[in-house]
Amino acid sequence: MSAILLNGKACAEMLAEEQRARCDALKARGIIPQLAVIMVGEDPASAVYVRNKERACQRLGIASRMIHLPETASQQELNAQIDALNADPAVHGILVQLPLPGHLNESEALLRVSALKDVDGFHTLNAGRLAQGAPGMLPCTPKGILYLLRQAGVALDGAHAVVLGRSNIVGKPVSLLLLRENCTVTICHSHTRDLPAITRQADILVAAIGKPRFVTADMVKPGAAVIDVGINRVDGKLCGDVDFEGVEQVAGWITPVPGGVGPMTVAMLMENTLEAACRA
Repeated sequence: MSAILLNGKACAEMLAEEQRARCDALKARGIIPQLAVIMVGEDPASAVYVRNKERACQRLGIASRMIHLPETASQQELNAQIDALNADPAVHGILVQLPLPGHLNESEALLRVSALKDVDGFHTLNAGRLAQGAPGMLPCTPKGILYLLRQAGVALDGAHAVVLGRSNIVGKPVSLLLLRENCTVTICHSHTRDLPAITRQADILVAAIGKPRFVTADMVKPGAAVIDVGINRVDGKLCGDVDFEGVEQVAGWITPVPGGVGPMTVAMLMENTLEAACRA
C-alpha cells in the first residue's frame, strides 16, 4: 500500500487564502506588508528562488522590493544596504538570499539584519529564542515541516523523530520544533554509527543531508512519516534525499520532491512577513 502524499503545494495554496485575507485586513488599517530581498551576484538557482518569492508576494498582495547587488559588491556595501532596510519602517521583512559570493561573510550579513525583520529566522537572537522555547521568528523550512505534519494529522506527542542532518538552517531548528511537540528526537549526521538501525526506529524521519536518494526503503519503519527536505538534480531531473519510489511503498506519509517541503518554505516566508507586519 502506497504512503499518503503530503502535498506541500496544495497545502500552501490553501494557506494562501487565509494569508491573502490577513494581508487585506492589514491594508485596511493602512499597513502594507513589505518583503525586501537582497541578492548578490548572478547565481542561477538563487535567481529562480527570488522570482518564486516575488510571485508569492504578488499573489497575496504583499509588496516586494528586490535589491540586486553586483557579484563584486563589498561587505561594506552589503552591510550598508541591510542597514538602510533595517531603518526603513515600510519594510517589515528582510531576506539575504544565500549563498553569497565567496568573498562575503554570510554570518556577518545575517546578523546585520534586525531580529524583528529576520523573516528567515536565522539571526542568533531568534535561534536562541527557539532553543529556549520563547516567541520569535521561526526558520521557514522547519516551520513548514511542522505545519505539514499537523495538517496531515501525524501524531507528534511521544513520537520518535529522527533527523538526518545538523545544519543551522534545517536540522537543528526542526529538531527543536519537534521537541516542542513532545517528540523524542535523535539527530544523525555523517559520524553516526549504524545509521539504518536508528532510522528504522523513527515514527517521523526528516532527511536534510543533500545526498540524492540516500534514504532507501530498508531504512524506513513501516508506517513512518517521511519528510524529504533535499533538492538534488540528477540527470537533469530534481530528486530528494529519499528514494521516493521505494520508500513510498513502506512509509505511512511521504513528501514528494518537488512539490513537498519547497512550497511550504515559501508559504512560511509569507507567514513570517505578515507576522512581522502585524508586530510593526
